[in-house]
Amino acid sequence: MDPTPSDAPALPPLAEQPGVSYVMPVLNEAGYIESAVASILAQGNPGESELVLALGPSTDGTDAIVQRLAAAEPRIRIVDNPQSDIPIGLNRAIAASSHPVIVRVDAHTELAEGYTLRGVETLRRTGAASLGGVMQATGRPGVQAAVARAYNSRFGLGGGAYHGGDDVPEGPAESAYMGIMRREAVDAVGGFDETLRRGEDWEFNHRLRRAGYLVWLDPKLEVTYWPRSTFARLARQFLATGIWRGELVRRLGGSNPVRFFAPPVLLLSLVVSVVLLPLHATGVLHGALGWILALAYLGPLAYLALLVLAAATTSGSLADRIRFAGVLAVMHLSWAWGFVVGLLRGARDAVDTSRTES
Repeated sequence: MDPTPSDAPALPPLAEQPGVSYVMPVLNEAGYIESAVASILAQGNPGESELVLALGPSTDGTDAIVQRLAAAEPRIRIVDNPQSDIPIGLNRAIAASSHPVIVRVDAHTELAEGYTLRGVETLRRTGAASLGGVMQATGRPGVQAAVARAYNSRFGLGGGAYHGGDDVPEGPAESAYMGIMRREAVDAVGGFDETLRRGEDWEFNHRLRRAGYLVWLDPKLEVTYWPRSTFARLARQFLATGIWRGELVRRLGGSNPVRFFAPPVLLLSLVVSVVLLPLHATGVLHGALGWILALAYLGPLAYLALLVLAAATTSGSLADRIRFAGVLAVMHLSWAWGFVVGLLRGARDAVDTSRTES
């Protein structure tokens, strides 16, 4: 669907200094929640503001930290999210909030200075119902830094505008990272789909666009994101994300961008190559048929060349470069396998355990 609908429903004008409600689902974020909250409280929005935390049953001490923060700051409110599902938590936080502008923030992120002021101004200027900025992933030395580099690299997530660099143009968008939203539009489309456990933001903005609302990208809005810090957590995250993307393809079909099908095609070529290689090596496949089937090796070879190129063109030590290539492979192949699972059988009860398991 064209992301620039000409029949966008009219939204009432925003007040000069509208109230802002920040909403944040929280689960097992003891190492990050205080920085995330501090970045919100420091926004300096001239209108009224509040932060509603949808608190899941954490096991790492997050609950105690959140209770302490709420006791010290009257703008912070807490709602329970016993299921821990992100869309349910978002809907509960939104329902408990009161202001016309809703700003989604994740506990693994930090808002740049002036983020809210810029976002409100862009909402007013464009008439958008939902807008987002760009993710600036960062990480501590080691695996997390390599994951952050992959998020920020053109080799990493493959096409989402909010992962782009300085050359990303402002304009209508397919989705909005994090999301600065008009309450009227959120209410009009029924909020977030609580049957989804991943991809809820893309699906929500898809419904906004189908309803005729404008979704906007403003690359001057920056959010710092702290990604997973181990290969195992990264693999579980991307497996779950791929499964739910496969589920969305089952639900929405051709409404999904073509780029989402590249990783599963790569995975298929790898599987075919593994099957064919011993047949070629033992001479079972030979002659014209053997040469034709050998074309299947082009996919894995091209991908290996891509990983080598990615490692060669990044900075850092040899270990840093190897980690970077390894992170790319884990991201792509975990996501691809998840996508195939989700496409073939649906997501069912798949969850992202990367925040709940070591």
